[in-house]
Amino acid sequence: MITLRRSEDRGFADHGWLKSYHSFSFADYHDPSHMGFGNLRVINEDRIAPGTGFGTHGHRDMEIVSYVLEGALAHRDSMGNGAAIVPGEVQRMSAGRGVMHSEFNHASDMQTHFLQIWILPRERGITPGYEQKAFPDSMKRGRLCPVATDDGRDGSVTIHADAALYAGLFDGDEAAELALTPGRLTYVYLARGALDVNGLSLGAGDAAMLEGEALLRLQRGRQAEVLVFDLAP
Repeated sequence: MITLRRSEDRGFADHGWLKSYHSFSFADYHDPSHMGFGNLRVINEDRIAPGTGFGTHGHRDMEIVSYVLEGALAHRDSMGNGAAIVPGEVQRMSAGRGVMHSEFNHASDMQTHFLQIWILPRERGITPGYEQKAFPDSMKRGRLCPVATDDGRDGSVTIHADAALYAGLFDGDEAAELALTPGRLTYVYLARGALDVNGLSLGAGDAAMLEGEALLRLQRGRQAEVLVFDLAP
């Protein structure tokens, strides 16, 4: 079974400095039918205006992945980490028993466009942690590259959750397939462009939720950048 979630059906919040689309219930957006998918709890598509950002705030017991599409995201946290995240890089922050952090766009003339992803951890109360790695386009071109996994395979960042996240770039004749494990869930989120997922056409911001499918097929991309989640039910 494949269920589509179109971009225009997501929640939306306009805070002036921040414009955010919510794939699942978040903050003031509440939809009982979209509280998450398996252990995937949040996908927020955020656009931060120049010179603004999220002030210092706290999280706990969540695996938080940031995936930057445009601009740069300046990160600081109570673990002593400070770094700029740019397109092609993936950041993982394990909030564990508690962490404080801030995220800013210090550019004067360019917005920061990124995806904020939350995945429920296997265990509560773990030691907070941080990891950041670059995945150049060559690793994602015409294929699904693991960028966040529970065992850090193939150079991915390590998340403390029963999940794996793949990223891919597809255009023209480029295509890829992924065998799906019975009993697990698959969530496909199209960050930009257009792409066919098992014969269904997706546009930017659209998602496909797969249950009971044996194979994921991605083809006929038009400048597509896609994220694929393998999730615990």
